Formats: sequence, structure tokens, C-alpha cells
Amino acid sequence: MIGLFHFRQGPEGRRVSSSGSALSFKGVVALAGQFPVLAGVDLELPRGETILLRGANGAGKTSLMRVCLGLLPVVSGQARVLGFDVNHQKVAIRKNAFLLGHQSGLYDDLTVVENLRFALKAARKPLDEIGRTMELLQLSGRLGDTRIGQLSAGQRKRVGLAVLVARQPELWLLDEPHASLDALSRQVLGQVINDAVTRGSTVVMASHEHDAALPRVDRIVFMAGGRVDHVEVIKEEASLPSTQPRVGSHDDPSIPLSPDIGESNTDTSSEAGGSGSAHVA
Repeated sequence: MIGLFHFRQGPEGRRVSSSGSALSFKGVVALAGQFPVLAGVDLELPRGETILLRGANGAGKTSLMRVCLGLLPVVSGQARVLGFDVNHQKVAIRKNAFLLGHQSGLYDDLTVVENLRFALKAARKPLDEIGRTMELLQLSGRLGDTRIGQLSAGQRKRVGLAVLVARQPELWLLDEPHASLDALSRQVLGQVINDAVTRGSTVVMASHEHDAALPRVDRIVFMAGGRVDHVEVIKEEASLPSTQPRVGSHDDPSIPLSPDIGESNTDTSSEAGGSGSAHVA
């Protein structure tokens, strides 16, 4: 994308990935109340890739992303994100990761500009990219001085994306990011995701969108019943496969799973330090 970021590129313009794992889950069991929303997840994801989470409602996609920020407790197994333990180093993770979910995490009584400034100051990030980020997400002009409570769902989503782009975290966690966005905004979303990965960030995204509407992905994680069913690595020139998850192939009838709890839209704001998505370190 011209004019927004300057990227370090490897041979033939390909992105340069950081070493180490973005996510390392070993036998992770996580609870929401009394329900195990993750029931023994084993998953290793490298840095500097775009990873797509696939699975039916209740498969554990949203829960996996919430566990990454310590919003759901890990009661068994080991979970590390960007090298940090999710149970004991939440603050360090939240300084370097951002979750954009069903709840925007924005303040209704503040304007678009004020929300961006507040979020960046709270995360101790520079404010010099606000203007260009607002222009990119079509938020400049009169819209920038409008209070969040007066915006449409699509406009609120664009403000959340603007916070994400301006923060430039190492790990992007996107839960149905295309929801409420129009065609142009979806195209911009694809561009900023590709640019973020080119810069070295890792993007983990849960989406039910058709393959053609998605940015390029490097691997697909298929989930079912709170577990990882299988992982498919995408070749350089290959398009997204139409493979369906082998639902139930690892289901354990001894573990009671709620069909909907894993995809709950409810956000644990008090744990994140903000009202919704965890954008405050």
C-alpha cells in the first residue's frame, strides 16, 4: 500500500518472517464458566503468516483467540503467545497483540479521533499515523469528529480497524472482520492484512467468507469440538482449497461441550482493561 507503511522485504519482494512461534499450544484446555471451550488443543503457528481458522459455530475459533489474550483461563496444558505464557504474562501479550471481535472496544461518548488517540496513548504508541490511517479507512473529514455512538455498524468496524492499523501489533486476531463492511472496505481490509504480514506481523483470522473474498492465506486451521482437527499449509501459487473439516473426528463424548459457548459474542471487558476488544495494555 503506497504511503502508509514502509516495509522490509526479502528476496524477490517476499516478506521477511520473524523467527519463533506466534502461537504454541500444547494440550490446552480452556473454560468459559464450567464448559471446556477448548478441549485439548495442540497447535504451533509460525510468525509472519496469515492463518485462517475454519469450523462450524461452536468449534472453538473465537475461544482460541480469546485464550491468546488471557480472556479465558487455561486450566490444563501450556499456551504461549509471542513467547509469553498466557496465564502469567497477559500484560506483555496485550502490548503486542490486538483482538478485533464482535465488540468494537470503542467508547460511544468519544469521537472517532478521540478514540484513536486514547487507544494509542493507552498502548504507548505514537500518534503520527492517525491522519493517514483515518484517510485509508475513510474516516477523515466530518466523520472523524462524530461520536462513536452515532455511527453505523460498518463505520464502527472501520474505526476498530483504524485502531488496529495505527497500533501495528505483532499479532492480529480478527474475528469475522468482514462483518458489516461494504465492498470497498473489504478490499481495504485485505490490503492492510497483506501489508501487515509483509511487515512481519502474524494475522490469525476466523471467517465464514467465501475463499475469493479473503486475502491470501498461508495455512488453514480446521477446528471441531474445541480441538484442532487438522492444519493445511497453502502452497505459494495455490488458491484456498475447498476441503471441509472432518467434524467430530476427535470428539470425546466424555467432555461436555456447549455448542454455542465457544463462539460467544460476549466480551470480558474487565479482563482486557477496556470496553470490548483488548486494545489497552
